[in-house]
Amino acid sequence: MRTFTGAIGTGSKWLLDRIVSALAATGINPNLLTLLGLLVNFGAAACFAVGKFRTGAIVIFFAGFLDMLDGQVARRQNRVTAFGGFYDSTLDRYADMALYMGLLVYYSVSGRTPYVVLSAVATAGSVMVSYARARAESLIPLCKVGFMERPERLVLLIIGGVFNRMGPVLWVIAVISTITVFHRIFYTWQETKAGRFLPSLKANTSEPSPNPPVPDFRARLRRVQR
Repeated sequence: MRTFTGAIGTGSKWLLDRIVSALAATGINPNLLTLLGLLVNFGAAACFAVGKFRTGAIVIFFAGFLDMLDGQVARRQNRVTAFGGFYDSTLDRYADMALYMGLLVYYSVSGRTPYVVLSAVATAGSVMVSYARARAESLIPLCKVGFMERPERLVLLIIGGVFNRMGPVLWVIAVISTITVFHRIFYTWQETKAGRFLPSLKANTSEPSPNPPVPDFRARLRRVQR
C-alpha cells in the first residue's frame, strides 16, 4: 500500500521530470540556469536586508529549485562538463555570501552589533566548510565528513525566515559550521598520515631512499677544470 508521503514524492518527481524535459527541449544553456539561481538569491538577500525574512525564505526556496534544475538539464542535454561543475560551485559561494550579507546589512542598520558579528562568523564558517572539502579533496579521494553543508544551511535559513527566528539559526550555522571545518581538518590529517592520497600524488609523496647516492665531487671538479 502506498503511503501519503510516498505519493507526494512520486508526484514531485513526475513534476520535476516534466519541467526538466521542457527546459531541456528549449536548448537553454544549463549555465544560464545557474546564473539565474544566483540572481534569485540576490533577491532573497535584498529581502533579508530590509527585514522581510519570510519573503526571503520563499525566494530561497525558489532559488534552490533552480539549483536542482541546472544539473538535471545538463544531464538531459548531455552537456555535463568539468567547467559546468566548477561554475556552479563558484556561483553557489557567491549566493551563500549574498544571503549573509543581507543579514549583515539588516542587523547593522538595526544597531544590533552582536548579530552583525554572529552573521560574519556564520559567513566565514559557511565558506570554510566548502573550502576545507575542496582543498582536502585535492589531496585525498573524499572529504564529506561533518554535517553543515550547503543544503542544510539553506534549509536552516528558510526555517529561520519562515518562523522569524533568524538569530538562533545563525547560532546553529556558526557553531556547527566551525565544528565541521575542524572535523574536516582532523579527518584530512588522519587520511594523509595513513598515506591515503589521491593516486596522482602518491608518487610525489613516496619515502626518500634511506641511502641516497653520494655526489661525485671529483667528476664535478674535472668538468669545472675543463
